[in-house]
Amino acid sequence: MKHEKILVAPLDWGLGHATRCVPLINKLLAEGHELLLCGSGNSGKFLQSEFPSLKFLDSPSYRIKYSSHLPMSLMMMLQIPRILKGIREEKSWLEDCIDKHRITKVISDNRYGLHSKKIHSVLITHQLMIKCPVWLKFAEGLLHKMVLGYAENFDECWIPDREGENNLSGELSHKYKLPSNAKFIGPLSRFEDTSVSKDEGNKYDALIVLSGPEEQRKSMEDIVMSGAKLSGKKILLVRGLPAKKNFRMNYGNLSTVSHLPQEELKNAMASSDLIICRSGYSSIMDLEALGKTALLIPTPGQTEQEYLAKYLSEKKQFRMMSQEEFGKKFPFVD
Repeated sequence: MKHEKILVAPLDWGLGHATRCVPLINKLLAEGHELLLCGSGNSGKFLQSEFPSLKFLDSPSYRIKYSSHLPMSLMMMLQIPRILKGIREEKSWLEDCIDKHRITKVISDNRYGLHSKKIHSVLITHQLMIKCPVWLKFAEGLLHKMVLGYAENFDECWIPDREGENNLSGELSHKYKLPSNAKFIGPLSRFEDTSVSKDEGNKYDALIVLSGPEEQRKSMEDIVMSGAKLSGKKILLVRGLPAKKNFRMNYGNLSTVSHLPQEELKNAMASSDLIICRSGYSSIMDLEALGKTALLIPTPGQTEQEYLAKYLSEKKQFRMMSQEEFGKKFPFVD
């Protein structure tokens, strides 16, 4: 096998794109390839903490902004020029990196600008259909054609899901025509080794894992912090702040930690009676890998998460609840 110098580049929107690259990075290392990682923000910090021995490059960010007043879908529409500019910037950045670091292959997770005619380029994405809110449904076909065009700039397009009805992404990967270079590679979970160490002393009634844009992450945290003491149940709250390492606090029956390394999170999931988390696709793949179900709370206004939660609850694989309803019911949910 030819050993290559490969750049792995996940999108910096939440941690999911970075976490699902973990099994891929481990596989490539086991095959003897030389790897470079790149990113920014929390996902970049996550990769650096998981793979401290690998060279890490700071790469351009789309610098997406979120609002506590405007719907997320509208905010994304308003920032399309910023996103397109980011795609152009990362394309230029990659061309410089190829020459400077002698890269022979790039694997990009949802970063449409990271391809080059100089090297073999791979795109990882499950979102070949952009789910739109009701008022923007008319644009779904047009957006699909745009995504298709971007995907076909790559030599390969890897879809982290299964073909057929036994799939996790539903319409996101299965409704419209696929790129000509697409192939299904199966779900990607950071929990490759699904064996767990169940410590009865660290068994929780509920594990709550936060993630996503800060405004909504903090809203969920406030709900949990204010309501947990009313339940009397043993709860672990993972705050979704990898930059703060493993900062821990105890508040009676509630324990909080800013971030958990992969192995500790896996064991906490295995040792918890109830898991509550966002309906991000990477979280769903992780849960399925461990054979666990969960109560999914979609990030408000994030149409992909709202669709996935509804789709998988209708298939009876998970349960779902809106953040508004969760705020009214917590801690009396089971």
